[in-house]
Amino acid sequence: MARCRSQQRCRAAFTPRCSAGASSRKWQKVNLVFEGVDTVAQILLNNVTLGRTDNMFNRYSFDIARVIQEVNFVEVRFLSAVSYAAEQSRCHKAHSIPPACPPPVQQGECHVNFIRKEQCSFSWDWGPSFPTQGIWKDVRIEAYNHYHLIYFSITPFFVKNAQQWYLEVESIFDVVSSKPIAGLVTVNIPKLQTQQTFNVKLQPGEGSIVLLVNINKSAAVEAWWPNGHGKQTGYNMTTTFMMEAGCQIEKVSKVYFRTVELVQEPIPGSPGLSFYFRINGRPIFIKGSNWIPADSFQDRVTYDTLRLLLKSAADANMNALRVWGGGVYEQDEFYDICDEIGIMIWQDFMFACALYPTNQNYLESVRAEVSHQVRRLKSHPSIILWSGNNENEAAIAGNWFSIPAPDRGVYIKDYVTLYVKNIREIVLSEDKSRPFVASSPTNGLESVKEGWLSQDPYDTHYGDTHFYDYNSDCWNWTVYPRTRFASEYGFQSWPSFSTIEKVSSPEDWSYTSNFSLHRQHHEGGNIQMLQEIERHFKLPQSPDPVKKFKDMIYLTQVMQAQCIKTETEFYRFSQSEIINGEGHTMGALYWQLNDIWQAPSWASLEYGGKWKLLHYFAQNFFAPLLPVAYEDKGMLHIYSVSDFHEDHKLTLRVVVHAWSSLEPVCILAKEGVTVKAQSALPIYKESISDLLERCRNCTRKSCIVTFCLVGEDGFQSPTNYYFLSSLKDAVGLEKTQLSASVSQQDDTYIFVLQTTAIAPFVTLDVGSIKGRFSDNGFLMTEKKKVVVFYPWEPTSVEELESSLTLTSLLDVV
Repeated sequence: MARCRSQQRCRAAFTPRCSAGASSRKWQKVNLVFEGVDTVAQILLNNVTLGRTDNMFNRYSFDIARVIQEVNFVEVRFLSAVSYAAEQSRCHKAHSIPPACPPPVQQGECHVNFIRKEQCSFSWDWGPSFPTQGIWKDVRIEAYNHYHLIYFSITPFFVKNAQQWYLEVESIFDVVSSKPIAGLVTVNIPKLQTQQTFNVKLQPGEGSIVLLVNINKSAAVEAWWPNGHGKQTGYNMTTTFMMEAGCQIEKVSKVYFRTVELVQEPIPGSPGLSFYFRINGRPIFIKGSNWIPADSFQDRVTYDTLRLLLKSAADANMNALRVWGGGVYEQDEFYDICDEIGIMIWQDFMFACALYPTNQNYLESVRAEVSHQVRRLKSHPSIILWSGNNENEAAIAGNWFSIPAPDRGVYIKDYVTLYVKNIREIVLSEDKSRPFVASSPTNGLESVKEGWLSQDPYDTHYGDTHFYDYNSDCWNWTVYPRTRFASEYGFQSWPSFSTIEKVSSPEDWSYTSNFSLHRQHHEGGNIQMLQEIERHFKLPQSPDPVKKFKDMIYLTQVMQAQCIKTETEFYRFSQSEIINGEGHTMGALYWQLNDIWQAPSWASLEYGGKWKLLHYFAQNFFAPLLPVAYEDKGMLHIYSVSDFHEDHKLTLRVVVHAWSSLEPVCILAKEGVTVKAQSALPIYKESISDLLERCRNCTRKSCIVTFCLVGEDGFQSPTNYYFLSSLKDAVGLEKTQLSASVSQQDDTYIFVLQTTAIAPFVTLDVGSIKGRFSDNGFLMTEKKKVVVFYPWEPTSVEELESSLTLTSLLDVV
């Protein structure tokens, strides 16, 4: 795929091989099918124009039966996406459709909302402007007589009264015959002792048949559960079509059983409505992040790329991702992997941070896109929600584009036309098994009540919220909204030096270099990171510019991880309470999981998959069992947060350390603590002054509190901590001597770390060696700690030893 502003041609020759020695004339229908063209192109076969494409997210099929020859030339003539978008904008006379261009800091292209293309390919605040063009998905020839299967989907439903599962099996056919075609369809799921045969009749033209398959009641159906809540059981299913005319079709599929409900109902003691997901009848706290395209060039996104990123999400105890609306509907393998590892998907349609046209051609293209994508994806149990757009309700409600009040009605009408009368209408007709919301953030049913556009889509009493604040102290939990569902929130950091090094030169290795400014696409982003760091840490002052740059990278990652830890823990401990009418938070999806290139961003996984400190922190703050502390009016509160389906009797261990010693100052063990299933409840409370008095010689600046929940047989939570002061004010912190020995154990490597003093944010980095550690960025309060390295490619003890850098907070000078 090339970035280009001119017309591009792409030619390919082929000889049809419809059947051995058979002429293509023997087929009633021959189609040339493009699964994905990016984006604006004229398609020719043997110099005959078949048609045009203008939607990257559509499948295009052209009848070539009358044009095909023995030897053929397919030609695809591309038009620059940038030129096309500008032309469409010029031609739209009715009213302006803002925004015209991205902010200058993004160095992007204009009018992306006028082209049905990956919106972030014209630039975003975390990515470059690479308006790709080319054939980005498969091209094939389909030749058939009588009939052809175009789409095939399976949707499970559970009938509560009868306590029985059934499947809706939908098949969409193109029937070439001028008369109906009768036949038999057999559906067989051997493991569930279920087999049913149906008499069917296919009508001429394109049409669908829907079969309802009742699952044998005596078979024990294992449901599909999200990661951390159960197995992701799937069953092999064979569907055989034996028709009077034409060949037999056999479709082998994997079928999963799960139900999903989006619960929006009154909450006692609170105005507004709840907003949470029930999976298989069980409320699930949604833990995860937001997904953006894994590369600017989609042909570089392989199965292995997707597997690595998605497995990293699951390994960090995530159970969900939101596929954000400014990217692409992901490839089939993405959703297959999510099905296999239990990652639920909040699926946006591809509209983001903009207003959009609603002329007839545009709407027809969108309708075809939505229909195609829902049919393609609806069999995946991982997808739990369709969402119309990203932030477009908020854009109108908050008047982001300075639309004069008298003109507002036109844009509201456009909004309802696009997302409600077109997208929603198609989703509801194609898929009755999932909820739909028109936007994110939204007030859900309250937005519907207000005509699909609420006055304040960020209202904490309804729906989901997006929240960003770079001016307040991120360690202060009171700045965060006690929302029903946090679907976006985040802070930036820089990727590792080893990631930056691949795309930079020595003169770039400074926080204020042209390179550092060029790669930062968020206005004021580098300064915001500095300000957030300065609140709690000392800024690097090394005379060595490269050391200073590496120290800055380290501190941005520490800051980001600590900020998002604080915010996510707040959302998790707010799930069971209503305080001043707010609370019952049932989801935390931070912005963002992955990166599209090597640059500062909100991601926890760097371009290439390397884990930032945030991702290691996520492993802990998303742990199924976690004690969380916060301070309010001089009192220290500790809550137990549990995703487990049953209660546990555990011991809470609270340990106070002085920064100056590895020996604890005092230890408190509270036994018989009941940790309630799927809840967040207070389990400990003490005033900070009493705590400091009890632990003699302690002050806020000289001591730190750590705590964990412990059960029998080694059952325990991660050890969490609470800082009583900023670390720049810490008294008694000494520079430690950190050392590590490395040994191999089967397919993993064991790092045994030793320290001579308490060390905050101890970080192991092995440069460009691909893999991840079992823990990183941790507080080391004991002389020795064992960390496991899981390699993603072959390595050796020698290679790891020579690449290893150990850093803790006091190594920053």
